[in-house]
Amino acid sequence: MSTSDRTPETGNYDTSHSIAVRTFHHTHGLLPPAVESHGVQLRRCLEQLSSKPKDIDKYLYLSGLRNTNVHLFYRLVTKHIKDIAPLIYTPTVGDACLQWSHNYVQPEGLYLSYSDKGHIASILQNWPQQVEITVVTDGSRILGLGDLGINGMGIPVGKLALYTGCAGIRPEATLPLMLDLGTGNKELRDDPLYMGSRREKVSPQEEQEFMDEVMIALNEKWPGIVVQFEDFKNPFPALERYQQKYTCFNDDIQGTGAVVLAGIINAVKKSGVPVKGHRAVFMGAGSAGVGVAKQIVQFFMQEGLTERQAQECFWLVDTKGLVTNDRGDKLAEHKVYFSRNDNAGKQYKTLAEVVEYVKPTVLMGLSTIGGIFSPEILTKMGEWNDRPIIFPLSNPSANSECTFEDAVKYTNGRVLFASGSPFHPVEYRGKSLQPGQGNNMYVFPGIGLGTILAKATIVTQSMIYASANALSTALNPSETTQDWLYPEIARIRDVSVVVAMGVIRAAQEAGVDREMRIKGMGDGELEEWVRKMMYDPHEETEKVEQEVGSLIKDVGGNGGSKESHL
Repeated sequence: MSTSDRTPETGNYDTSHSIAVRTFHHTHGLLPPAVESHGVQLRRCLEQLSSKPKDIDKYLYLSGLRNTNVHLFYRLVTKHIKDIAPLIYTPTVGDACLQWSHNYVQPEGLYLSYSDKGHIASILQNWPQQVEITVVTDGSRILGLGDLGINGMGIPVGKLALYTGCAGIRPEATLPLMLDLGTGNKELRDDPLYMGSRREKVSPQEEQEFMDEVMIALNEKWPGIVVQFEDFKNPFPALERYQQKYTCFNDDIQGTGAVVLAGIINAVKKSGVPVKGHRAVFMGAGSAGVGVAKQIVQFFMQEGLTERQAQECFWLVDTKGLVTNDRGDKLAEHKVYFSRNDNAGKQYKTLAEVVEYVKPTVLMGLSTIGGIFSPEILTKMGEWNDRPIIFPLSNPSANSECTFEDAVKYTNGRVLFASGSPFHPVEYRGKSLQPGQGNNMYVFPGIGLGTILAKATIVTQSMIYASANALSTALNPSETTQDWLYPEIARIRDVSVVVAMGVIRAAQEAGVDREMRIKGMGDGELEEWVRKMMYDPHEETEKVEQEVGSLIKDVGGNGGSKESHL
């Protein structure tokens, strides 16, 4: 056997393995002799994390852990998801992306450059695992940070870590994928340590031709692969071009829309205002804002409004003011659907003017303009509404349109609140108020899991809507009593099961599922099957002990040493 054949896999450098397993995996002697319990391992990890002065240092430690002991990494993630998620994804991943080329140590995904055009299929052959899901970005619009080129690889890496940690998709079945199509960021191109190609961004036509080759190659290599698009500056062309042909969705548009919709469903119920009485002002009319608004339109229609009536409940604001048909500029195509024609020729150029004009019941922020929901605007929301609905959804925290503390303060504690970034609870008149966080991690892991398990041929809009509806039902009685809009994040794996089941049922109703084994299952049986199919890092040590013990027994061994303290 060659040296390369004897190289242990990432998950095999695990100090919880017995001596027999270490011998089998050729790691005996490569690890310290103690056989540790999972509890001791996690204690060491938490101690090392607490010693790191900055979140970016904690991110780099966790990245190293994932690449050397993948099961321990996911044991830490699942056991401490509330504390670890902000370190492996937003907000810390923003800093990680900004410094990606400077902090680079090891490959963590696949890079396809425009210069690889014509050879993509052969490059995919270099990826050794059987892939079920990939997150794809071109780095052209990373969070609120702009065009980061290949430095945006932190997004697919972090997102897929949450697919595994939150929904139990096996880590080896995930592929972080960066498309290096050049960058319009001159500062990056001039940085001697930047690791991407030093060319301007390719044209839309060149990008489309490249994307066509990528999608064909991915599906030839891994038929039925789920492709999640992420952080493209213009996310609509790829989604519109491929969503009826391949199993794909865009989390910026559809995932954001679904998670916000789940919060809105619960907020509308708590507000006491019927659907037809709601007026929603959106600060931010980009792809995410429009995607969110369209999801809510679908909900309003489910509640009995016509499409036109539902559309008329929305006023979108961009950098030039209220989006109207007659303000004199050529509107981006995605804004036309919500453009107003009832403004009687008057243009409202600021958010404050629009809010005074509309007197909204719902105020949404997807603008990345920190603090734009001013104390004056928040106060008016509290004056006009018994339970004002205020969702500042921009990331990271510095870009949030307002803080939870201000929303509570200026609405006298009556706000129904959800944000994109985490905020601390607020004490108000002797009561601890918990902020909702409309984090996409509530839905996209379950969408991915449900799509994979259903073997869906495409991701339908009904499946996205089902994910939102399922999430809105996932609160337990205690959470509902406390006026929470989203479940406790510590229960995310249970929540992902609920979401995945909703997605599976919607796929079945749409006739796009191919998994015949679950066709006739009732909800109880389906839930049990979904849980059984999920990767559980806490079970991996025992599984490998049993497998190795069985192999040793088959060849006449004694089953090996069992020092593990599980």
